Amino acid sequence: SRTGLLQIDSVSAVVRAHYMPLYSRLGPYPLSLLDNAALTRKRTVFEYWAHEASFLPVETWPLMRWRMQRAERGEEMYLGLAKWGRERKAMIDEIYGQVAERGPIAASDIEGHKGNGGWWGWSEAKHAFEWLFWAGRITTAYRRGFERYYDLPERVLPQSVLDLPVPSVEDAHRELLRISARAHGIATYGDLRDYFRLAPGDVKDRIEELVETGELLPVRVEGWDKTAYLYKDARIPRRIGARALLAPFD
Repeated sequence: SRTGLLQIDSVSAVVRAHYMPLYSRLGPYPLSLLDNAALTRKRTVFEYWAHEASFLPVETWPLMRWRMQRAERGEEMYLGLAKWGRERKAMIDEIYGQVAERGPIAASDIEGHKGNGGWWGWSEAKHAFEWLFWAGRITTAYRRGFERYYDLPERVLPQSVLDLPVPSVEDAHRELLRISARAHGIATYGDLRDYFRLAPGDVKDRIEELVETGELLPVRVEGWDKTAYLYKDARIPRRIGARALLAPFD
């Protein structure tokens, strides 16, 4: 809840990279802790695009609906995928129907939609699954190895989460900036914005509002050439004579 997200990555020099930040904070822990949180019926986190593909607390689902809605309009996703989606609406609808009828299923379960692999070498089915995932019309039910198995959100997420009200875009951005500020403690404008990959035009006024309410305090940090913002509840950590192994995505 403090970090707000955990970036997912397939890099696996020792273990997959997303297991490492928890080790840095908890010490040795059962890897099933994250697996159970993300991939069981009693899940407390879900997968979506935040900083990159990330695990997010399930309560964050309504805060990401604006991004899903923009993705469905061809915004807030990779340009190549957006272009593909505009040209393949019939296929997207067909794949969605397959998920609704057969889910959970993986892209590899869908036959007869193989493309030429011109873009990242993806099949046509993989493109459709990824487009639907961006748009929030499907989500990850579980994984086998690192392969996603997709299903409809209403069959994956807790009903209590699906029943939460969807905030306005402005309110969602404001809350995401609060989460970013809490995770950082102290951060620049760019840090706050980039945590959830928010566009500059979406956050400038929201940050000013958080400054006006006293939730963000502008400060100067020695050696930094940009204004920093201190989160109102940030605490100066006590000195600890210890070492921690930090992963590149931490």
